[in-house]
Amino acid sequence: MPRCKVNLSTMIFLVILQGAAVVLFCGWYMELSPCGSPPSNGKVHVLLLSSWRSGSSFLGQVFSQHPSVFYLMEPAWHVWTSLQKPSAQVLRMAVRDLLRSVFQCDFATMEAYLPQQHNVSTLFMWGESRALCSPPACPLTPRGHFSNFTRCLQACDAQGLQGAQEACSTYSHVVLKEVRFFELESLYPLLQDPSLDLRIIHLVRDPRAVMRSREGAAKALMRDNAIVLEQRSIPAAEVQYQVLQEICRSHVRINERAILKPPPFLKGRYKMVRYEDVARNPLGEINDMYEFVGLEMSTQLEEWIYKVTHGKGKGTKKEAFKITSRNAADVSQAWRSTLPHNKVKRVQAVCKGAMSLLGYRTVYSEKEQKSLDIDLLVPRKPYQFSWLPTKTEHQGTVKT
Repeated sequence: MPRCKVNLSTMIFLVILQGAAVVLFCGWYMELSPCGSPPSNGKVHVLLLSSWRSGSSFLGQVFSQHPSVFYLMEPAWHVWTSLQKPSAQVLRMAVRDLLRSVFQCDFATMEAYLPQQHNVSTLFMWGESRALCSPPACPLTPRGHFSNFTRCLQACDAQGLQGAQEACSTYSHVVLKEVRFFELESLYPLLQDPSLDLRIIHLVRDPRAVMRSREGAAKALMRDNAIVLEQRSIPAAEVQYQVLQEICRSHVRINERAILKPPPFLKGRYKMVRYEDVARNPLGEINDMYEFVGLEMSTQLEEWIYKVTHGKGKGTKKEAFKITSRNAADVSQAWRSTLPHNKVKRVQAVCKGAMSLLGYRTVYSEKEQKSLDIDLLVPRKPYQFSWLPTKTEHQGTVKT
């Protein structure tokens, strides 16, 4: 009888030991892949993470026009405009939960932020989504064809959200563009969700160019500015600088979290992209992004990308969110000739750390600012940017 008790205790111990071994193995396996089953539907979910006036609308179109992509532009806009909350910090969980639902092609949560009587045209900038202009959402644009924004607005505006939800489920990739996250931690539950295969593309832009662009869209950004600044009373002349400082800090937080000490579930699922690199080499950079998320480039897409990045348009203040055919390289450098040097100095002061981390050189005079033969973009060596000042080295390149 005593021997029986010993054997039973031993068996219980072995079962417990086996369970512990499974847990340990799962933890080890997480270093390579999140423990658990892969997404059952095989979809890839992509978050284009950026900030206002950083070229994210263009990047969104790069994905929206791909025939394998269901794309939505800034669904979090509905959260920020519907909930009477003071700050981005307070709203971030609601935004994250909305993104989770849309990634899963469930629009029920989205409807909670829409008017009682709504259709597809109630969605923010819905016409930018080719998928919402194509079957089964709308019969206008055949699958695989490029959409026309104006025609889509005219022909597809009365469609219901049920069609959009059905359309979402028919694509291999769901891509959402967002400018309302200021850190990565609130996205961790999405990265750990076994039903999602989430990849993050983090788009950044020279803050001096961002400032120049923000000035042209100041009225459109007023509500967002107040939320970013937590409704604080700030002199009007200081608002743009304070917001830009918060944006720059967020880029540093996001990039450092993803690169220096990433949790296991984030490894291989984050990619930082500089707008200026895309402007200089559109096809190469976009091809890299497609490969990162498992999309293939086509000849038709190559032609479309070339067309929209080599146009003659300059854009206007009335086109705050409109994508037009422009020369991307010229646009990326426009701040150097149009932004007053005193503003440039102020932006450099509030974004010093971010500029150094992300690879944007400082200018120390108006002459240096306007000398376009001086390259202000540090050649990209992933995650090896120096935090040391570059004044001495850089000034040596100025021609006299």
